[in-house]
Amino acid sequence: MSLAFLFIRSRCLPFIALVGLLSVLFLGATSTAQAQIEFDREPISYSDATPRDPVAKLQERLKQGNIALKFDDEQGYLKSVLEELKIPASSQVLVYSKTSFQLRKITPERPRALYFNDDVYVGWVQDGDVLEVMSMDPELGAVFYVLHQDQLEMPRFIRDQGQCLTCHASSRTQGVPGGLVRSAFVAGDGQPHFGAGTFTIDHRSPFDQRWGGYYVSGSHGQMRHMGNAISPSRQEPEAIDREAGANVTDLSTLVDLDPYLAPHSDLVALMVLEHQTQMQNMFTLVSMESRLARHHDGIMNEALGRENDYVSDSTGRRIASAGDKLLEYMLFKDEFALTSPVSGSSEFTREFQQQGPRDSQGRSLRDFDLKTRMFKYPCSYLVDSAGFKSLPTPAKQYVVTRLHRILTGQDTSEEFAYLSATDRQAILEILTETQPKLWDDVVNEAVEEEQGTVAE
Repeated sequence: MSLAFLFIRSRCLPFIALVGLLSVLFLGATSTAQAQIEFDREPISYSDATPRDPVAKLQERLKQGNIALKFDDEQGYLKSVLEELKIPASSQVLVYSKTSFQLRKITPERPRALYFNDDVYVGWVQDGDVLEVMSMDPELGAVFYVLHQDQLEMPRFIRDQGQCLTCHASSRTQGVPGGLVRSAFVAGDGQPHFGAGTFTIDHRSPFDQRWGGYYVSGSHGQMRHMGNAISPSRQEPEAIDREAGANVTDLSTLVDLDPYLAPHSDLVALMVLEHQTQMQNMFTLVSMESRLARHHDGIMNEALGRENDYVSDSTGRRIASAGDKLLEYMLFKDEFALTSPVSGSSEFTREFQQQGPRDSQGRSLRDFDLKTRMFKYPCSYLVDSAGFKSLPTPAKQYVVTRLHRILTGQDTSEEFAYLSATDRQAILEILTETQPKLWDDVVNEAVEEEQGTVAE
């Protein structure tokens, strides 16, 4: 899928309805699975496990008759689904590349719309057969669903049976079930020129590689991107008019916006989207690596007659490696430095920042900078998400303990030298006030180290 959503490839077609949504997110996920984790075996058992993601919970409420979805002739169940999942219309971004299984209904004149919050992504196509949904489970990662756009007494979200994972569990998603945002050179009919290459984008990506196949509304000064542009030639697909697509604040001159919930495809929403999808993939990577490693230790401990809670050196290294990768991304290592201020064209920026939480000085990890970098305080707001809070204890303890050492200056590793003392102090204070239990794992680690020293 492609939250592009997800570039859904033709071989995903059998059940690609799910995949479609992710086409908006993952504009063009092809299958390169050489780094894929074996998440369909114990202890994860992705396909057989009962999900606990927001859509699974919504489905249970529907089943119990606690709520009912409302249907309308224009967008089907879209408005009702967004309302129940608390997804704002201001998050709308529009994708005109043919990167969904509903590709015949998608063109630059009829783009697919994507809506999202911290946990769920919903894709809608004009006159589409289904709503496409990707929902984040704290242990399974991305879980994919479709909801048929037929008026029924009891509508039901249908979970993908694995076809979506052909595209959405690859090296582009850290080898786990997840989402990604991709950028491509797109022809006038919406078909990407795959031969010209595509870009998987996040907050580290150069600005000029972003958003090919997307409409983009907002201001960005002298920087240029690939959005709002059509590739006129198969022979020279990269020859797009970036200038014409720059600093567009009114999309009505490019596309008919009447069928959509909002008149924009907000630049800041796109920036948040591309950061968020890979951050969630990192959480899933750490979770699955930790669980698989500990499961292997359990088998070996039994076979070798070791204590049940024995942790091998290889497991420790495996958890640390994944944890370090998460920390670098969470603390915005190698973030692309903005060379011009950027601003969106909707209420997304204001509404996103209002979600908090805030410390006694009124600061939040959701506060934007948008002048030289995305956020004022370079630590992902998703540290307050279920994906982070549900990390297995050994992995969470490693990540939180090292995070504390980085922020307090005890960890002087060169890879985090870019963080100023002011940034470290601000992040530490915000986290300490808004998540008072976060550092419990640091205390536990310190106690364990002290006990180990005394024992020696």
